[in-house]
Amino acid sequence: MSRTTSARTGARLQPLKVTHPSRVAHPHTAGARSFLSLADLSPEELAACLAEAARLKQARATGRRRVETPLLGRQVALLFDKPSLRTRVTFEVAVRELGGDPILIPSDVALSGRESAADVARNLERWVDAVVIRTFAQQILEEFASAAPRLHVVNALTDEEHPCQALADLLTLQERLGTLAGRTVAYIGDGNNVATSLAQAAVMAGMHVHLASPDGYVLQERVQAQVARLSRHGATLRLFTDPKAAVEGASAVYTDVWTSMGQEHESLERERAFTGYQVNEALMARAEPGAIFMHCLPAHRGEEVSAGVLDGPTSVVFDQAENRLHAQKAVLSMLFA
Repeated sequence: MSRTTSARTGARLQPLKVTHPSRVAHPHTAGARSFLSLADLSPEELAACLAEAARLKQARATGRRRVETPLLGRQVALLFDKPSLRTRVTFEVAVRELGGDPILIPSDVALSGRESAADVARNLERWVDAVVIRTFAQQILEEFASAAPRLHVVNALTDEEHPCQALADLLTLQERLGTLAGRTVAYIGDGNNVATSLAQAAVMAGMHVHLASPDGYVLQERVQAQVARLSRHGATLRLFTDPKAAVEGASAVYTDVWTSMGQEHESLERERAFTGYQVNEALMARAEPGAIFMHCLPAHRGEEVSAGVLDGPTSVVFDQAENRLHAQKAVLSMLFA
C-alpha cells in the first residue's frame, strides 16, 4: 500500500507504524505494527488513513471491490468476546476484499479464561498474521501485542476505546462537512469508549469537542489530559453538564446508548442519571443550522435519541455504519503495507 497515491492529496501513503505506549519498554516488540488506540497515530497517519478509506470507498462504489490485495495469502483471526453485528460483518468483508482469509474463533475457547491472553496470542502468532479483537479490557489487547510481536493486533472495541468507530465517524464528518478544522462536534451522554476515541480523533483533525455528561459519567481525567496533548489547529475539549449549552454552534451532534454491554445491572440507575440527556428535535434545533446527527448503533429509540431524530433527514447513522467497512479496510491495508 506504500506505493498507492491518494487521489485527494497526491501524497504517497505510508504504512502505519503504530506502537502502543505500553509496549515501548519492550524492545523486542518495537518493530511490530498494531492498532490499539487512536492515540497511537500521528495526525499525518490519521489523515492518510482517512484518505485511503475514502479512496477504497470510491473504488467499491464503482464495482472495484478488490482494488489491491495486501492480505493475499494472509489469515486474520477474529476474536469477539462481545456480540457484534457491524464490527463482525465489516471486518469479515474487509479481510476478504483485501484478499485475506478471516477465521472466526469462538470466544469460549479464546478469551474464556481457559488460558491467559498471552498464551492465546503466542499460539495464534504461529498460525495467523493478524488478530482483530473485540473484548472488555484494553489490557487484553496490550497483553496480546506484547506477547506476540509478529502479530498485527487491531482493536475492534474495548471498554476503554473504540478507535475503528472513530475512524468511520471522521470519514462521515469529512463527507458531510468537508474541512473539519474549526468545526464543533457535540457528544451527549456517557463519557465512554466511543466518547474517548471520538474526542481523540476529532481534536487531531482540528475539531472542537463538546461533551455533555451528568455528574459521575464524565470523560476520565487521564483521557482529558491525553486529548489536550493530541489537539491540533487550536482544537479544544469542553465539558458540560447541560446538553443544551453543549450543542450550541455544533455542526454535528453525537450520542450513544446510556447502558453499554456489561453494564446492564446499572440500567435503572443510568436511566435516572441521564434523564434530560435525550437527543431530540428540540435539542437538535439548538445546534448549528443543518447540523447532522450521529450514533454508533445499536440505538434505543425513545431513550438516548428520539425516533424522529434517528430516522430523520439529518441522521447519518447508517453512513457511519457503512464507513466502518472502508475505514477498517484502510487500517488493514496500511498495517500490511
